[in-house]
Amino acid sequence: VAQCCCTVACCILRVCTADSCLQNSARAYSVVPAPRDSAEKEMMHRMLRVDHAGEYGANRIYAGQMAVLGRSRTGPLIQQMWDQEKKHLSKFNEILAENRVRPTALLPLWNLAGFVLGASTALLGKEGAMACTVAVEESISEHYNSQIRALMESDPERYTELLQVIKEFRDDEMDHHDTGLEHDAESLPGYWLLKNAIQLGCKAAIYVSQRV
Repeated sequence: VAQCCCTVACCILRVCTADSCLQNSARAYSVVPAPRDSAEKEMMHRMLRVDHAGEYGANRIYAGQMAVLGRSRTGPLIQQMWDQEKKHLSKFNEILAENRVRPTALLPLWNLAGFVLGASTALLGKEGAMACTVAVEESISEHYNSQIRALMESDPERYTELLQVIKEFRDDEMDHHDTGLEHDAESLPGYWLLKNAIQLGCKAAIYVSQRV
């Protein structure tokens, strides 16, 4: 009996040890490789910082839209897109923590600005909310495409996991962009003026979030 108990205990210990190793491995794993030098570290920090800021801002925009249109027929559609943005933000929160990347100091500003943008365009109706979605998601998609090109030109094998994440999120943003067009974004009076103004703001936000 003692021998059997000892055998069972050893088996349990091996299983626990194996589980602990797997958990530690999962905690240590990151989609971002360890930087080879200070230049690569700075590049990755700026890239991750602005991506996190973009997803944070997008979340606040959808929050503003839902505050106005949440109970309308458009509410479920906005909620669906917002749920995807929440997953994006959660992933970048995780990546920033794993790699000790400081988020932009402007998050309080993007918190307010994003919500106001989402709510104010939603006050124009479904078409206003969709026009905002088209403008923002197009800007984010173009930004992700520029990052994909840079990583592919640098070392695609080294950044395989990060490229997969960015490409997946880029595809989601393009789906949101197309959804906005399918739901009458361009029928909003002054659509092109509003779109260009929002995208100008997005470019400014991207520029400063990389640096501050």
